[in-house]
Amino acid sequence: MTIERISNEVTRRDVLVGAAGVVAASIAPASPAAAQGATISGIVFEDRSGSGRRQDGDAGIANVLVSNGRDVAVTDADGRYTLPLPDEATIFVIKPAGYAPPIDPTTMLSRFYVHHYPNGSPESLDLTFAGLAPTAPLPASLDFPLRRQDEPKAFEVVLFADPQPESEAEVDFIREDVVDALVGTKAKFGVTAGDLMFDDLSLYDRYNKIVATIGLPWWNIGGNHDLNYEAPDRRYSRETFKRVFGPNYYAFCYAEAVFIMLDDVDYLGADQSRPRGAGRYQGRLDDAQLDFVRNVLAHTPPEKLIVLFMHIPLRTDLDSRDPSVNLTNRDALFALLDGRRYTVSFSGHTHTTEHHYFDAADGWRGSEPHHHHVMTAVSGSWWSGPYDHRGVACADSRDGSPNGFHMLAVDGNSYRTRFVPAKEPNQRQMRISVDSAYHRAQRELMRDFRPGRLLASPIPLAAIPATQIVVNIFDGGPKTNVALKLGDRAPIAMKRVRTPDPFVEEVFLRNEATKKPWVKAEPSSHIWTARLPADLPAGTHRAAVEAVNEYGDKIYGRIALEVTG
Repeated sequence: MTIERISNEVTRRDVLVGAAGVVAASIAPASPAAAQGATISGIVFEDRSGSGRRQDGDAGIANVLVSNGRDVAVTDADGRYTLPLPDEATIFVIKPAGYAPPIDPTTMLSRFYVHHYPNGSPESLDLTFAGLAPTAPLPASLDFPLRRQDEPKAFEVVLFADPQPESEAEVDFIREDVVDALVGTKAKFGVTAGDLMFDDLSLYDRYNKIVATIGLPWWNIGGNHDLNYEAPDRRYSRETFKRVFGPNYYAFCYAEAVFIMLDDVDYLGADQSRPRGAGRYQGRLDDAQLDFVRNVLAHTPPEKLIVLFMHIPLRTDLDSRDPSVNLTNRDALFALLDGRRYTVSFSGHTHTTEHHYFDAADGWRGSEPHHHHVMTAVSGSWWSGPYDHRGVACADSRDGSPNGFHMLAVDGNSYRTRFVPAKEPNQRQMRISVDSAYHRAQRELMRDFRPGRLLASPIPLAAIPATQIVVNIFDGGPKTNVALKLGDRAPIAMKRVRTPDPFVEEVFLRNEATKKPWVKAEPSSHIWTARLPADLPAGTHRAAVEAVNEYGDKIYGRIALEVTG
């Protein structure tokens, strides 16, 4: 059966045009639908001509997954699927390995979906930013075109989190800081894990066109700053996002990996005490998404790598009990992944960089711990701080990491990531500071010392016993090991401590006028310290730091340490 309300005036539409004017699906002749138990059917086909319309010889593709956001159907030998059709839904194809959906060349967004919202976004919401217009009646056969593409077993993906521009000027910062640096990358596609915007959704169009110049297909999920705040709850809180990007959660395959894109921002309605009524929310996956994940995984072999993206972390080092920064029903997601060996997940939201490894004590029942990576924000400290010579905010993050992005390297069902800082010379992966002031933590010291003097040489010989070397391994975590070597002396193992980075504390204190008012240095999960040996003599010493990171790679840093007699 097909969806009811097929217009008698519509006898055939050759193509369905997506929000950006590109072919999203091929439409066959319409026919009446039953009022009860409505379903939608169609064919997923190989679009050999590239027209988006099924031609003679365009065979259907078997074993492709198609979803209504909850149920998942598998195409038969002829490429045909049938799905239940709710009153409101987005029907989308789950891109199979070796194929690609149509891509809008202006935005590089994939058009793999068709919205079914006969009444559009409710007018009663009076949305500040446009939602969905009423959609045309669906046809008898809703067909999805795919084109073949080569997908190597080993590939790279660009990972963004929280670009979050608050103004046109901050869109400029994104262009200058990260987009220009990526043009010509060999990565196969990009992903942004939410907070594409900072509440002003009118900036989507410009932002998407800028990111498109990287030249990669780009997949997105929304964050808590990509919401329609006028909505009373989750149901209509992504109307603008859906109009621009499509479904707010979905999945796609590339080579031997399955990417599951989740929306874990559970909107609880506007809070009139906040600016412009910005809303309350918690980290939570609703039942429809959990069913969707369950149904996708039911058709996914256990040897496949499962890569999950969400905005709110599974857990954060900032406060593991705060529901606004942690996934509150993490156990429900873990239950769906039960027994799987090859998994990893990524998030953003906190503007910190963190690695977590979940095991049986955390409710994880896989044969290997589940690795969750909270990614560095593209916007760092929400584009705070003094401007550099380009006029771009320095934007050091509140945990001391530079702003930047990550690269995910996948090879079969294995993976690794690397951090790409936006402004560090030679893309260095650590910062070494010298903390020689016993009372450095007291803000009043900033009145008494030249800015920068507290965290560098020279050091009086008498202060050596009280001096620490502080190392921020920007993308470090619990598996990272760090050692300090002074000249020809034996290496000193450094201790991982949870403390604010003194460098970013000082940066924020010296630049109050240029940072966002809520920004402050927070305890960092990737700081290592070691006290200098009491017998270190006066002179100039080479202080070298060697770290082995989360993936077993060695990274290095060094400073010239001056000790005055």
